[in-house]
This record gives sequence, C-alpha cells and structure tokens, in this order.
Amino acid sequence: MVLSCIDPRFQHLVHNHLAKKKLIGKYSAFTIAGAAIGVTHKKFKQWHETFYDNLEASIQLHKIEKLIVINHKDCGAAKIANGTKEFNPLNEKKIHKESLLKIKKKLKKKFPKLKVELNLISIDGKITKF
Repeated sequence: MVLSCIDPRFQHLVHNHLAKKKLIGKYSAFTIAGAAIGVTHKKFKQWHETFYDNLEASIQLHKIEKLIVINHKDCGAAKIANGTKEFNPLNEKKIHKESLLKIKKKLKKKFPKLKVELNLISIDGKITKF
C-alpha cells in the first residue's frame, strides 16, 4: 500500500518513484492531505481512524505486507500543522520527521508484521528515506 499526499504537483513524482520500483498495478493507494501528517497530527484527528480502517481492509483484501509512505516538501498540511509559528524548512522537516516516526510507531503496535518504508520527496523528485 502507498500513503501519499493529494498535492497535484507531486502525483507524477510519486508515480515515477513507484514505476522505478516496478510497483505500477501492484499496490493499493490511500491519498490524503499531508500523507503521514494527515494521519498523525492532531489538527487532522478526524481523519486518523479512516486511514487505519482502510489499511486494515487493504491488508485483509489484498494481503498487503508493506506500507510505503511518501510525504513531500513544501506541504500545505505541514503549514497547517505548524500553526501560527513561522514556517521555514527547519520547522517543516521537524513536522515531517515527527509524523513519519509517529506513523511507524503506531503501525508497529497495530500491525506488527507490516513492513514500513518512510520517504520524503522534493519537487525535483529526489527521495530522502527515514
């Protein structure tokens, strides 16, 4: 399964990344504002259970063994999560790191057999792994 953001600027980059991994046609997709931010940050709390319910269904229906999380830089959801503080690359990186580590921790508890891959993609398509 792939968890990614709704931002239209990144759809082709996510697709290209998954194509390089030869995954086209082989994954379930869950796309939500902020990707991991949208399913971990308190500002989006009402979305969290929807993601986990969907993941559980995907595991049952499609025998999902791995979740690939792809957050992206210059993320509007990160700006919302940042609140009224000055938004800069350092704050954004911290928000991404916290969300990625939080989702990994929760997944280990809820789905201990599920493998997790954490990524942050930039507008030039460069991937940073966490």
